[in-house]
Amino acid sequence: YGARSSLGVGCSVAFFACLLGTIIGVYASYFKILDMILMRICEGLTAIPGVLLAIALMAALGASNVNVIIALTIVYTPSVARVVRSSALVTKGQLYVEAAKVQGASSSRILWTLILPNVISPLTVQASYIFAQAIISEASLSFLGAGIPAPAASWGNILQASKAVLSKAPWTMIFPGVAVILCVLSLNLLGDGLRDYLDPRTAGRRKK
Repeated sequence: YGARSSLGVGCSVAFFACLLGTIIGVYASYFKILDMILMRICEGLTAIPGVLLAIALMAALGASNVNVIIALTIVYTPSVARVVRSSALVTKGQLYVEAAKVQGASSSRILWTLILPNVISPLTVQASYIFAQAIISEASLSFLGAGIPAPAASWGNILQASKAVLSKAPWTMIFPGVAVILCVLSLNLLGDGLRDYLDPRTAGRRKK
């Protein structure tokens, strides 16, 4: 049950952060006024340490599974938006995009049919890292009492509850801790593998 809660939060945060970050990043790359406004907001959020921002948001929203997802989505959306914006800016300068503009293609058509497909690769890699980071953040919040409320089980809650019996039953802290480590390590390795597979430069080396 602890794994189900933690993985559910991580998957939800990765999905919503990538969804919102993609929308923000794509529009910011194409419209200069939106770029100035949205990127300043993202930079402001990024300047605050993620755990502190999440704790502050949880204090304002209250402890619940949904609020944990909302808080962590707000924390990780700016990083996704910056990655998407960077990739979209590169695509925006390509000749076929300029040709579409000359032919009178609408902004929405250019954004969602020409630019968006080219940000999927870095977005996929970023999603795996966000998944891993969200699991760590959820465990940290729950361990501090600001995450998923007891008696609901999560890896963070199990670690927090195990403090009372640590001297007599240390395995109650060891096993959930190892579970977090293995899960995060697996997701990071998945992200590295996706990056190597989807990067055209490494793809060329593999063919050789």
